[in-house]
Formats: sequence, C-alpha cells, structure tokens
Amino acid sequence: MTRSTTVPEDNPADRLPKSWNPGEVEAELYQGWVDAGYFVADPESAKPGYSIVLPPPNVTGSLHMGHALDHTLMDVLSRRKRMQGYEVLWLPGMDHAGIATQSLVEKKLVAEGTSKDDLGREKFIEKVWEWKRESGGTIGEQMRRIGDGVDWSRERFTMDEGLSRAVQTIFKMLHDRGLIYRAERLVNWSPVLKTAISDIEVKYEDVEGELVSLRYGSLNDDEPHVVVATTRVETMLGDTAVAVHPDDERYTHLVGTTLPHPFLDREIPIIADDYVDPEFGTGAVKITPAHDPNDFEMGMRHSLPMPSIMDTSGRIVDTGTQFDGMDRFEARVAVREALAEQNRVVAEKRPYVHSVGHSERSGEPIEPRLSLQWWVNVSTLAQSAGDAVRDGRTVIHPKSQEPRWFAWVDDMHDWCISRQLWWGHRIPIWYGPDGETVCLGPDETPPEGWVQDPDVLDTWFSSGLWPFSTMGWPDRTPDLEKFYPTSVLVTGYDILFFWVARMMMFGTTIGDQLPGPVPFRDVFLHGLVRDEFGRKMSKSKGNGIDPLDWVDRFGADALRFTLARGAHPGGDLSVGEDNAQSSRNFATKLFNATKFALMNGAVVQELPARSDLTDADRWILDRLALVRAEVDDALDRYEFGKACESLYHFAWDEVCDWYLELAKVQFASETHADNTRAVLGVVLDSILRLLHPVIPFVTETLWKALTGGASVVVADWPRETGVGADPVAQQRVTDMQKLITEIRRFRSDQGVKPKQKVPARLVGIDEADIASLVPATRALSFLVEPEDDFAETASIEVRLSLGTVTVSVDTSGTVDIEAERKRCEKDLAAAVKELEATTAKLGNEAFVGKAPEAVVDKIKGRQQIAREEVERLTRRLGELTSQGKSGTA
Repeated sequence: MTRSTTVPEDNPADRLPKSWNPGEVEAELYQGWVDAGYFVADPESAKPGYSIVLPPPNVTGSLHMGHALDHTLMDVLSRRKRMQGYEVLWLPGMDHAGIATQSLVEKKLVAEGTSKDDLGREKFIEKVWEWKRESGGTIGEQMRRIGDGVDWSRERFTMDEGLSRAVQTIFKMLHDRGLIYRAERLVNWSPVLKTAISDIEVKYEDVEGELVSLRYGSLNDDEPHVVVATTRVETMLGDTAVAVHPDDERYTHLVGTTLPHPFLDREIPIIADDYVDPEFGTGAVKITPAHDPNDFEMGMRHSLPMPSIMDTSGRIVDTGTQFDGMDRFEARVAVREALAEQNRVVAEKRPYVHSVGHSERSGEPIEPRLSLQWWVNVSTLAQSAGDAVRDGRTVIHPKSQEPRWFAWVDDMHDWCISRQLWWGHRIPIWYGPDGETVCLGPDETPPEGWVQDPDVLDTWFSSGLWPFSTMGWPDRTPDLEKFYPTSVLVTGYDILFFWVARMMMFGTTIGDQLPGPVPFRDVFLHGLVRDEFGRKMSKSKGNGIDPLDWVDRFGADALRFTLARGAHPGGDLSVGEDNAQSSRNFATKLFNATKFALMNGAVVQELPARSDLTDADRWILDRLALVRAEVDDALDRYEFGKACESLYHFAWDEVCDWYLELAKVQFASETHADNTRAVLGVVLDSILRLLHPVIPFVTETLWKALTGGASVVVADWPRETGVGADPVAQQRVTDMQKLITEIRRFRSDQGVKPKQKVPARLVGIDEADIASLVPATRALSFLVEPEDDFAETASIEVRLSLGTVTVSVDTSGTVDIEAERKRCEKDLAAAVKELEATTAKLGNEAFVGKAPEAVVDKIKGRQQIAREEVERLTRRLGELTSQGKSGTA
C-alpha cells in the first residue's frame, strides 16, 4: 500500500496547548459537559438504565480523601456505562446532618451574642435554613472540581419537601405495624449536646484515668464483704447489685444476701450471673443498670431497679446525698475521697489507661444513660436485609465481606431513632390533652390543641430511604420505574452497618411498593484511605491529605488515578505525594505522546489490511485488544486497581516506550509511514477512551484534538474487533525487545554513553527470525553498520526464542578508560556505603520491630539494589583493568 508520507499543513497538534497544565482547562471542560447536558438522565430513554445514588455527604462538610475515593469510583462506573450505551443516572445530594449542623449554627449564634434558646425553635430552624442557603454548598463545588459527572438537575437534600414526605410515610407505616415504639432504654448520651447519639458518632480514645477498688459490706475481713473495681467510681451511687459467677465458690455464701450501700439507704443484693468472669480482678462486679450497657442487660435479666443518677448535663441528681448537683467528674473525686474516709478504698491504680467513648462532635466522654426514646424493632427488617444477600438479590463485593454483613444483621439490636435536637425530621407523633397519642402521615393534620413530639429523627433514618426517596417515592415516578433498583452502591466497609444496613432494611421491607425488591443489585465495599506508611489518617497524627490540595498541585486526574489505581475490593489503600506525582507524570506522558503522534500525522481512520501492517503494528493492535478485555473484565468485577494497572503499563511501557520509538523508524519508510499513522491513531483513540472514566480531563483534551469529535464523554466504549491475534508478530517483537534491552545493558556496562552510536555486527538474525526488525533494533540500540576497519572489542550472546544472536561492538575511541574507571570507583564507593547503611538498619532489631512494614520493605529494596550495584561495578572495574592492559576500549 502506497500513500503520501507528508504531514498535513493544518496539523491537529496545534489544537493542543504547549504543555499539560490541568488547572488552566479543568473548570472550563467540566462546565462544558454540564452545559451540554451529558450528565442529565432521561427516564423515557429506550436505552437500558444504570443508576447510582451518591452517598450524601454532610451539608456541613468538605471533601476529604474518603469522599474523593468514593466519588472517583462512582464516576468511573457511570462514565463507562454511559459510553457503553446505558442511560445513566448518578444522583447527587446532601445530608442535613442533624447534630453537626445544629452544633455549627449554635456556635455561630453564640459568636453573635445570642443562642437557640433565645430564638426559640421556629426562628432557630429558619436560621439553619439561612445558613444552608449561604454556606451549605461547599462540597458541591468541590465535587465539580474533581470531575463528578452527576445529574445536578436532580440534586436532593434530606430535608427537601419530597424526602420529608417519604420519611413521614415510612414512619407511620412502621408505627402502624408495631415496629416503632417508645421505651426507656440505655443510650449513648452527650452531656454537651444533650441528646442521644449513634454508635458511629462515638469515637474511642485511650485516656489516663484511675481504677478504684472499693469495699462493700463490713470492714472486718471475717464478716460479709466484697471488693469491686471501677474506673467510674461516681456511678456507685446508682449501684443496685454486685454480681459474681454462680460457680465461684468464694462468693457462694454471699449470693442471695445483701450488703448496705455506703451512702444510701439501700441494700445491695449479691446476685449470680454467667456474664461475670471469675478470673478477672476479684471476680465480683458492681452493677449500675442505668449507666452501663452490660449492667443494663444484667439488670433486665434480674429485674433490678434502675435509678438514673445524672441529668442531661451529666450532673449528679436524685441521690439524696451530698454529691447531688456536682458535675460527674467533680463527683468522681468527691465520692472516692468520701469512700476513703470510710476506709473503703482498698486500692487505687493511677494512672490507669483505658478506652473511653467520646462524642465525635462535641469531644466530651459520652455517658451511657437510661432515657425515654423512640426505637425501631429491627428483627423482621434485619431478617429481610440478610435474606436479600443470602438469596443473591443483592451481591456484596468482595464476597469476603459477607460474614461481616451477616454478623451485623443477624445480631442487630433495636435502633434508637430519636434525637433531642431541633434540626431534623420531627417525629410525627402528636399528643392530646388527655394523654392520647396519634401518628400522622404527610397528608394528615392533628386535632386542634394537640402537641407534636419535640424530638427529631436520627439522620440515618432519612438517609436510609435515600435510594428510593430521591427518585420520588412514595409516588410511583418515571425515575423509579427506569432507575430503581439502583445498579450499585459504592461505599467504605466502615459504614456497612450504619448506612448500608439501614437502606437494605427499608428497601426490602417496602419492596412490594417499589419497582424492585432491593435498593441496589450490587454493593461494592472499598477500604480506608491511609497515608503512605499505611497509617490511618487523623488530625492528631497530622498525616491527613486534602484532596483539593492535590487537585491544585497535580490536577484532578492525578488525584483520581492515584485513588482508582489503589482501589481493590475490601482493601485499604496507602497513598502519598509520590503517588500523586507519578499520576501527574502519567497524564503528562499521555499528553506528550498524543502531541507527538499528531505532529507526525497520526489519524483515526479505518485500518489497512493486516497483511499490509508490520510486525510491530500487528503486535501493538493485539496488545490493545488484550488490554481492552482485561480492563472490561476488571471493571465488571470492581477491580479498579487492576484495570488502572493494565492501562498504565500498556500506555507507558508498551505504547510510549516501545511502539512510539518503533513508529519513528517506520515514519521514515515510504512503505509503512501512513499505515503507522493509522495504527498509532487507532491505538491512542482506544487508550484515551479506556482511560476517560478514570482521568476525564486530559483524555477529553487529547481525544478531541486527535479525533475532532464533540466529546469523549459520549464516545463509544471500545469493543472487541473480532480479529484474531498474530502470535508470530508477538514473538518477534518480544524477541526484539529482549535483544534491545540486553544490548542497552551491555552498552552501559561497557561505559558507552546512552545515545552514542557504536559500530556493531549482528550475527544469527535470520535464524532468530527477526530480520524484519533489524532496522528498529539498530535504531533503538544506537548501533550502526560496521565499516571496513571494524575491530571487535566486546561481544554478547542473546538467546531468543528461535535462536541466538551474537552482538559484536567496536568501542575503539568511544570510551575513556581512565575516566570510566574513576566513575566506576566513585559509584562503587557510594553503593558500598548504601549497602552498609541499609544492612545496619535491617540488623537493628529495635528499629525493625517498631517501623511500619512498608518502611522495612522499602529499606530491603534499597539493600538489594545496592548489593546488585556493588557486584556489577566490581565486575566492570575488572573488565576495565583487562582492557587497559590490552590497550583497547
């Protein structure tokens, strides 16, 4: 095939900037996609539906690395499905974040010299809405910056009118079925916020406290008594029993008897319970049912009194002692001192380090407290959520997370859904003047004079309805018909119970009212984002990473590629600036490669017949087909990391490092130049489309320049070509790569400069069946045809698949032996020093025992490289000595 080998004057490379600077183009590209309506879903479309609902971030929040990972993976899935011909809905929204938002606005009011109590409930809620309108969109702007392809026309908020209607509807439904009830139970109580809080809002920290051993009963060792230990000695004011193990012979004679309380007119019974560990401490434990979860359960089993000794602020009340009115921490000291005065303090251990739950929002230690709250009876809801996974209606990826799922849903306790706040969905229960109670739905009004329950619902209650409430339920909308059940939920395994379980419980319980029996077909669980040493990111460690900082410094694509490349089902990922810089370099590499191709006339057009292509052309096309299949298989299994690795190494190692270099040789051939331009154009077109879901900005820029198309966002996803692979071309190119690699190493060992041309003879080429690739081999190895005065100074043999090639070189006059010896001696000294340093570190048991595994592995890698360098340089110095004696170089 003969075609013109000239590059057109109107070169598409001129469509590209001089260099890749993501910050200059990202905002404009993103707005262009939004303006074009690429992300707007059409429920009337004939295309198959594909849907994802965004886990709603808190309205008070800003994007952190966990969000960035979530959003990147969801965007990868939705962008790919759009390119595959699906009608895609990625629905965004925000959570009203009851506690976080109320706390933030309360602090703002205090700074203004007022308070929520001064304003009253209605005016305070107006203030919250005002704050939301003015300051609540921060995270939405950040989502745009990282490229989230969400349907902004459908953005929802958990306090929207439509979602409030859904909340009231399902509350009434469950209440009428007897699944929502009011009862006095133990809750996590925040004395600062004065509300119950969920388990996920409790963070455990090791604190230095004290362990006090106190004596109940007689101070005479020969008379009835028992010693118990506690870190919260003030709670003994609420003790209603001392428990021992029924088989503990030390206390058999005391079981069933009572001992007087040191400060109260109350007898403390000695009870027997299997929960007590007779090997721990004295084998006896104090029981405070109203202020400890384990004690509460024991109190229920033994029908113990449950006096609450603290008010909502954590102050001692209703004990009738001198401690009433004291703060709980003040009382802790006072009670211990009063016990000591009675000689009842047997021992004190101080400091005593133990784990204490703290309120995530307000920071103080939480107080287990008996409180009248609203609860969901979860038994049937949890059963339906568990069955949906058991029977395969919802599939958890990876499967290894299933046991964790069943452990939670099969042993779930009733859920406290009420919060003592003003901001949130108010509980739709109304009380009449004579104690009557009624639950009202969204279209019902209370009788005149009735009062609504003051509490609001746990935020997780409304977010648990997110998959279907955002699409219009309880109405049967076109969106629900087209996009429900959603296709996949992407989230971290750390909120599997708190959020995923809630959505599954609600979605399966009302499945008969929805287009599908489950809220999502797949659940993909990823791990936590950790720092480069594998440590959990935290403010206290100072190792957190702001994803927007990376966007500013490296570009959104670099952030996204770093996170997607490290994402494996169920596994944590460690990231650092080196990863982000590497990803930025990858984007730059793609930019430079595409610009080079365009400058040399690469075009996207129908490929020539396979018979007209070179071995290199057929090889790269076959590799492209294989990589496309690998990427599809990986993404179908949510193996984001594997897909990215395949694309990275194909684009960098094979296309840029090999095929582009081979293309330079073929561009010089009148026979192959135009075919090479066509192959290069097709390969780059496919790479950019395959990479687009992960790195949308650079691929959009390059694809439009390469193809002249409107946008890669709506381009077709690469499909199987049906063309069989060419194993002969594959083997020839593989052999050529091995030969060139060995020649380059040989040149380096001989001290020849990387691009210095050296005369060489290649023997055995025909037998090795790579004659067609000799021009490329010589060009990429910087070997030239030998002249008549060729004098071999060194040679190597390279064994290939079909034969051995001998490479003889003449380095006469190309190497300064003395300079080369000095360089090698200097490099050898540095390598020896590195080997000694790394060996010493790895031999330090104290260091190895404390250092993170990733750090130790890094040092081991450095040690191995140093060892190999010492061996190589020692060998080279020997060769130089021999060459100096013979007078050759």
